[in-house]
Amino acid sequence: MTQEEAFLNFLEKNKPLIIKVATSYCYDPFDRSDLIQDILLQLWKAFPKYDASYESTTWLYKIALNVSISFLRRKKSRSKTEQEYNDHYDLIHWQDIEVEAKLTILYSALENLDPYDKAVIILKLDGKPEIEAAEILGISKSNYSTRLSRIKNKLKTQLKK
Repeated sequence: MTQEEAFLNFLEKNKPLIIKVATSYCYDPFDRSDLIQDILLQLWKAFPKYDASYESTTWLYKIALNVSISFLRRKKSRSKTEQEYNDHYDLIHWQDIEVEAKLTILYSALENLDPYDKAVIILKLDGKPEIEAAEILGISKSNYSTRLSRIKNKLKTQLKK
């Protein structure tokens, strides 16, 4: 019998116990399904090291309970993060119509630049010092400054239209 077949037989024999543990920790069917998958994965990983001299249910309980406790900790952490996100939704998802309109115009103008010029202007808009921007692009500071000046003029002309 292969290891996979032995594992599947083990699961079939112990399926009610796995479901009982998962149901004890998760009432929500979606969470329970995720927990069962986590338990099965950990059982599969640990199966080659299973010592048959111990009761299989003891081994299974140890893994299933540890996985369940960890699952609840992660869920609690996720819930806390989601709550913080919801508490600060207005700060994260502000919408200023005037700013949005200006950004739309800017992004439209950037679309017309070639990829290299776009990189130059993005670094400028991101506030990178000229020397750092030039280094990122692999050009001299004077080359960067010249390109930036030409791009600014091109954008001014384009935005006046």
